[in-house]
Amino acid sequence: MKRITGLMVAVVVGAGLTLTACGGNNGGSGGGTGDAKGQKIGVILPDTKSSVRWESKDRPALEAAFKAAGVPYSIQNAEGSADNMATIADAMIADGVTVLALVNLDSDSGASIQQKAAGQGVKTIDYDRLTLGGSADAYVSFDNTKVGELQGQGLVDCLAGKQSNVVFLNGSPTDNNATLFTGGAHSVVDKVPTIKVVAEQAVPDWDNDKAVTIFEQMYTGADGKVDGVYAANDGLAGSVISILEKNGRAGQVPVTGQDATVEGLQNILAGSQCMSVYKSAKEEAGALAQAAIALAKGEQPKTNSTSRDDKGNRDVPSVLLTPKAITKDTVKVVFDDGGQAKGDVCTGQFVAACDAAGL
Repeated sequence: MKRITGLMVAVVVGAGLTLTACGGNNGGSGGGTGDAKGQKIGVILPDTKSSVRWESKDRPALEAAFKAAGVPYSIQNAEGSADNMATIADAMIADGVTVLALVNLDSDSGASIQQKAAGQGVKTIDYDRLTLGGSADAYVSFDNTKVGELQGQGLVDCLAGKQSNVVFLNGSPTDNNATLFTGGAHSVVDKVPTIKVVAEQAVPDWDNDKAVTIFEQMYTGADGKVDGVYAANDGLAGSVISILEKNGRAGQVPVTGQDATVEGLQNILAGSQCMSVYKSAKEEAGALAQAAIALAKGEQPKTNSTSRDDKGNRDVPSVLLTPKAITKDTVKVVFDDGGQAKGDVCTGQFVAACDAAGL
């Protein structure tokens, strides 16, 4: 269920340069203090439904990064509404943020926010998703084509050379990242002569409930002759696994994922999901904080790449981080980085699976 977030941001600038905000039911935002006068940074997260990562991982990682830097900040969640995101952005701009970072819900609404921000002298950053046709000063994300390549290779490895019918369950068609994930996966899978893609469909808004219906329809349309599934993230993978369980085939059909969520890691350990992709929220949030602070100081962020925006006919200066493939043998990588806690994953019915995996 979507919740309505509080939209008004209250800013108090005093001797300590502190900033706090009311975030309604999304848990609010934090505040930080610092001695870098005039640095106020706003971040708008997209939703709480498409992935648990935004609130459980990105928010605390961003808060920690901004607090460590001593920078005033506000973090809000648009709860899946482009109108909410625009209203939050307006409030942040009116309250004096000098840098605004956002995870767009779609490129058109994201570009409108960035255009308005630029008109008010506010620098903008695309966080995690590139806004096509936008005007962001920088883009901070992971190499999303590489994410898809890891997913595609993971599926190929799990199919182990067998003649296989594969279904692609892609992410939201309005999310440029989903396009990159799919392209990366196809670049690997399509080269394998033993694999045939028999169905493919995108899931609007990364909606896991819709994914259940979409996958069941594809599964039925293929007369159940599905040997592997490319699922763009762990949430969609969970939807796929629910239908496979219904048909008595969970654990027999390799399923990919992304985000290394608690559920995703548990599914990997249980054998119903063959892999996920880990993108360190701590690493990404730290990169965003560095880029935002640089822009607030009037400096250019340190970038390591550019990302092509064909719609805007420009190359966006980018910080692209390296994702990691996660299988049953490498779950410990996520624990060691603090991406998930072993106690959250290795609990209840999954204790034995964790023991068997040497965790």
